[in-house]
This record gives sequence, C-alpha cells and structure tokens, in this order.
Amino acid sequence: MDMNMPGMQATSSPSTVGIITEYSLNWPDGKTASTHELAVGKKFIFVTGQNMHRVAKFDYNGKLHTYYDMPHKSGPHGILIDKKGQLWVSLEFHGKVVRLDEEGCIKEEIDVQLHLDDEKTVINTAPHGIGLDADGETIWFTGKRTSTIGRIKPDRSVEHFQLNTLAALPIYLSAGADGGIWGTELFGSAILNISHDGVLNEYPIPTTNSRPIAVIADPSAKFMWFTEEAGVKIGKIDMGGNITEYHVPALQKNDILASLAFDHEGNLWVQVYVDTTNPTPAGYDYIIRFDKSIRDLTTDDLSGVPFTMHTIPSKMSMMHRIKMGHDGNLWFTEMMTDKLGKIQLV
Repeated sequence: MDMNMPGMQATSSPSTVGIITEYSLNWPDGKTASTHELAVGKKFIFVTGQNMHRVAKFDYNGKLHTYYDMPHKSGPHGILIDKKGQLWVSLEFHGKVVRLDEEGCIKEEIDVQLHLDDEKTVINTAPHGIGLDADGETIWFTGKRTSTIGRIKPDRSVEHFQLNTLAALPIYLSAGADGGIWGTELFGSAILNISHDGVLNEYPIPTTNSRPIAVIADPSAKFMWFTEEAGVKIGKIDMGGNITEYHVPALQKNDILASLAFDHEGNLWVQVYVDTTNPTPAGYDYIIRFDKSIRDLTTDDLSGVPFTMHTIPSKMSMMHRIKMGHDGNLWFTEMMTDKLGKIQLV
C-alpha cells in the first residue's frame, strides 16, 4: 500500500522492496498474545514468548525449528546475541538474565535483583529490555519495576543506576556512538543516557506523555532515533541531548507507533498499528519506509522526504519490534497475533 499523504512526497516501492510475509509462532499450550522481542543471529532468529515462558527458534526461510522451554513463570522478554554468538535472555518475572547454549539450556544465570543492605530484602528489578554495550560483551538491562538501569560486566558483577524520574518505566536500550547506552522511559517520556563511567542523564521529550518505545543508533552519524507511541512521532537526539521530533503521517487518529529500524541502505522503517485499546475506527497496520534522506534533515520538516507505506497482512497485530537480519531483510514481531514477519528487501 503506497499512499500520498498531505505535505509529504510518496513514491512507489521497487518491486523487490516491501513484500511482507508472516510466520505463525504456534506457541504450545494454546497461549496467545505475548510475542515480544527478537534477536537475529547469523543462521537463526530467536523470539521470546513472555507468557508462554518460551523462546522460539526460526531460520531465515521462516521455518520454525524448535521452542526453548524457560523456567516456569519466568517471563522471558529481552533477548540478544553477544559478539561471541552467545544467546542471552532476560527472565523478567524471576529477576535474572540467563545465557543459553545451542540446545536452549541455561548455562549461566545472573541475579539482577536489588539486594538491600540488610541482605534480607530482595526486590525484583523486572529486567525487561536488555541491550549490548559497544564492547559487544557488557549487557545492560532495564529495571522496569524499580526505575533503574543495570549493567552486567564481563566478570559478571552487576551494577545498578537509579533514574531520577520515579515510575519512569525504562523499557529499551541501545548502544550509542558516544560509547554509552541509550534508553527509553515509557512513563517518564524521556530518553536516558548512561556513559561508560556511569554518568546518568535524562532528556525530556518535548511532547508530553509521548511514551517513547524504542531507540536505535543512526548508521553513521552521531544521533539516536526513537519512536513515540502516543506522540505518533519519531525523534532524533544528538549526543548532547538535543531532540528534534517529526510527525509521522499516520492514516487514522487511533494509530500508534511501535519500533523502528534502518535497512542496509540507511532507509528508516517505522511500525504503525491501530491501538488495540481504541480499535474504532478499524484500520490497517502498516510499516512506513522513510527515504534515507531523512537522516540529513536539519529541521523538523519532512515534506521533502519520500516515503512508502506497506500494509502487513494481519490486523490488530500490536507490532512490537523490528530488526535487520543477516539475510538483508527486515524481521518484526506481532505481539497480539503471535507472528514473526519478514519485509523482503533482497
């Protein structure tokens, strides 16, 4: 679906770009509506099913190979692959980050709960999102319940950093060009940054109650890009915390945003879907491809940036994450429909 929106320049997609295919997770036990994060490896894609307490393993042909059973009621959510090719998963409900072997067995587990001075009080930080440091081995995690950010060093020691914003609900982390880690505060409506030395900064987003979802690094420039779920905007922040926002050309008033990703040419893809808590009027869920020229803008005016809209087959999908795969295509998750999607680019 390619549409021309007022004030924007739309172009037709090349025939090899934008073909979308969905693959069902078919989670065992009939549990539904809890497909979350994905990690892209050289040969396989791994997807977390939080309420299913499993991780699914797909190949790049979209074939589901197996499920990895996680501990009962552990709530796997965040997932990543480090520079050694090791798979890590955050068990949000158990307050742990674990490393899996090639068979999906837990080979190492790290307690990331808060142990208070009396050693009798233990608080689950609820490690929601995990992000890989620029060094490829240090793992950062969001303390969703405690408004903290944590760091797991290569020696497996754990540090906790308290955010200044109470009930900030940090959910997503990415490494930046400054050598630090950047994240989103869903309830705090801010972008956070922690330097390698542990210096914390929080940068309020100009749009109030914007609910930032994901933040990713620009492919080459010293910027981070993020999505605002409720603000229905994408944002760009430089290493000094200066923010520029751009209105996304949504089709309906009840459209909201999920995540974003760059493709191999530097074009920016943004997930847009009908808010499942406000489903009327009914509409399509789609992914917008903004031409790479968006990265060169010096103002908040998108009128000269070509874009295309690509409808996904499912409706009411609640898209969640999107990442570039090692096959050159984009892969994404659908939380409510429990599907893994592929955008054909090569």
